This record gives sequence, C-alpha cells and structure tokens, in this order.
Amino acid sequence: MKIGILSRDANLYSTRRLVEACLKNGHHVEVIDHLKCNIVIEAESPRLHYADHYLDDFDAIIPRIGASVTFYGTAVVRQFEMMGVFSAVKSRGLSDSRDKLRSLQLLTTSGIGLPKTVFTNYSKNVEEVIDSVGGAPIVIKLLEGTQGLGVILAETKKAATSVLEAFNGLKARVIIQEFIRESKGADIRAFVVDGEVVGAMKRQGKEGEFRSNLHRGGSSQIIELTPEEEKTAILSARALNLGIAGVDMVQSNRGPLVLEVNSSPGLEGIERATRIDIADKIIKYVERSVKK
Repeated sequence: MKIGILSRDANLYSTRRLVEACLKNGHHVEVIDHLKCNIVIEAESPRLHYADHYLDDFDAIIPRIGASVTFYGTAVVRQFEMMGVFSAVKSRGLSDSRDKLRSLQLLTTSGIGLPKTVFTNYSKNVEEVIDSVGGAPIVIKLLEGTQGLGVILAETKKAATSVLEAFNGLKARVIIQEFIRESKGADIRAFVVDGEVVGAMKRQGKEGEFRSNLHRGGSSQIIELTPEEEKTAILSARALNLGIAGVDMVQSNRGPLVLEVNSSPGLEGIERATRIDIADKIIKYVERSVKK
C-alpha cells in the first residue's frame, strides 16, 4: 500500500514512528504537509496538488492535524475522502472533536459521563453560571485551547467572577466546568484504535498544578483500566466517529468522566509509558480497513 501521513513536520515523534511502522510493514509512505496542498475542485474529478505533482495514487492517509490549522487540514482530509482514499481519521470526526462544545453535546447524547458543564453567550449573570456547575472552584476553558493552554482553575467565587467577566469583555468564548476535586490533579488517557483500547496511562500534574498534560510538566505511568473506564473510552471514540482517539477521563465518585476526546493524540507519551507499539497498531488498523 501507499500511505500518506498528513503532518507539518516529518521530525515529530508521532510522525517518525508512523513512518517507521509503515516501512516495517512493507508499505510505501510519504509525509505530506497538508498546508502546502492545493485543493483542485472540478466536476467529478476532485484532486490534490502538492509540490510538483498530484496526490492521486494513495490507498490511505493518516491525518496528524494540529488544532491551529483544523479548518484547512479538515478540508484536505475531506478531499482525499472524495477521491476514494481511506482516512484513518474521518474529516467529520476531526471537525466534531475540535469543536469542544459540539463534542460535549455528542458525548452526552451517547450517555457518556461528563463533568457538569455550562456554555453561555457572554452572560452578564456570571454568578448564576458559577452556581449552575456547583460553585467554586470551577474550571474555565477557552474553546480553542489545547495541551492545557487556555485552561484556568478559579478556586473562589470572586476569582471565577473576575475571570469570566474578563473573558466576556474580550468576547472570548469559554466553557465552564465543575472541578472534580477527588481526581487530585490526575487524569487518564486511553488510546483507542478501531474500537479497541490499545494502551492507557495515568497522568499526574506536577505539584501545585491541576492540569495533568505532559506538555505542562506532568508525569505518566501505565494503568489498567476498569471495565467502566474502558467502555467509556470506546463509546467516546464511537460517538465522535473516530477510528483513532485519545480519550481523556478523570476518576470521580460517580464513575469516569470524560474531559476531552483528541483526534490527533500524540504517540510519545503513551508509547513510553506503556511500552506498547501504538504506531504498529495504527498501521494494522489501516491495513484491515483498506482490505474491506
């Protein structure tokens, strides 16, 4: 097979590992910078032009689309799909997962546990909003934030009110969520491929930091999921129509609660924590799907 990996940087860990897995399994592989693709729209003949050639002989693609370029990256994935190329991450799943509000709506309609969440259109009655998620402390998230950026813990009602009023003044859209105190700054990342959890790790925020992202200095360790946590991860990926997903959950007194579903989850943290060849499992998923 010929597989394209949509990535802006061939030297990134995840991209390199996917290239290695492709070559190990005997496939031809090309790393494609999706921002340099030109989308050619013609009646009954959708094409993509890249560098000095057309991308017209691929069997499958594996999108690695950064959050900051979701719009154009999704358009490129959609064009490949229109050309009959299998995508390991569907364009619809990519766009739905990147829309934090829509993703939460889709998850809750599938019966998946979530922290109490409120989204408002710059409501001036911020105290009522804070009370609706159980009061302070609360977590405030910018809709476009990633890797822990744009996520704030407001520990008192006064602090929460000040932050929300400031965001309202800046016309910045935010999601307000209850703070799950019993999680103690830790969360779980379950890596789902083709409807199966292929690896899981527990991430712990550094001392004094409630965000557990490894990019923020958190640590990780392998974890065995409970049946409920595994079911939640699989259902979450399915709800967003994602063949590959990183499902982030916290352990609470009422069971696992999903924080976010990532459609381009990094491989470095999960592979190093679990010592599982996740890249190879992704390529095996691609092989099975193309053969169908």
